[in-house]
Amino acid sequence: MSKSLQTKRATQGHNNSGPRAEASKAQDQIHEWLAKYSKTRDPALRDSIIQAALPLVKRIAYGLARRSTDPVEDLIQVGSIGLIKAVDQFKPDAGAKFQTYATHLITGEIRHYLRDKTAMIRAPRELQELSFRINRLVQNLTARLGREPSDVEIASELEIPVSRVNEAYEVDRRRTLISLDQALSNDAGSEQSLIDTLVDGRYHNNQLAKEDRFMLAEAIKQLRDGLREVVQLTFYEDLSQTEVARRLGISQMQVSRRLRAATAELHKIITQKTKKGPGQKGS
Repeated sequence: MSKSLQTKRATQGHNNSGPRAEASKAQDQIHEWLAKYSKTRDPALRDSIIQAALPLVKRIAYGLARRSTDPVEDLIQVGSIGLIKAVDQFKPDAGAKFQTYATHLITGEIRHYLRDKTAMIRAPRELQELSFRINRLVQNLTARLGREPSDVEIASELEIPVSRVNEAYEVDRRRTLISLDQALSNDAGSEQSLIDTLVDGRYHNNQLAKEDRFMLAEAIKQLRDGLREVVQLTFYEDLSQTEVARRLGISQMQVSRRLRAATAELHKIITQKTKKGPGQKGS
């Protein structure tokens, strides 16, 4: 090994001021402040924690903005509400990491904002009708070609630009988001929605009922491979639909259709299980 390389490695070994080390140091500082804040409820300390944790809000907001038309600044403001809730509600003695806990609440606030806004935006009738025509055409082309058609093939059949097909895809995306947000029915009358439960897949705090988490995990296992893969990539790896399409080698429209099909199937499976009640098996 050359002397210059040895010197470089030695320098790196002594220099712990890289991005990862700085992030770890910041997390340690936040946890130290949280321990004090839980006892003193000092407003100044609370402000310091919020400012120190704000980069987490920005990182989550930028990630979710990839699949949203909303300005990232709006998502940061909404996400900050989740951060404030996390700071006020976090219990250092509970054993959970603050970053994990805060990520859950920040993501939840932003997704609820996007859901509520989506529900209020009604697509023009023309686009809704085009979406219906495309879905029907896809079924016919799939039967004829023996595979799912591409966006270009769909546009060619309908004699419309591919951009118009993508607009119809956006209508499907909104419909899927609303469908995903339907509440899971259970004996406890939980307000936990399916989309919240999917988002909570990496969050193992007691806030999410173990029964709901187990029920959803079992339902996902019952999906066909193509549908299960789309759900896992979208909600557990947090990829945008464009990224999922690239990973699977299919079109964004195909991702949307598979996600919609997976949603319908998950609701069907979960509804059947909750109607039977705990401990009951199908015939």
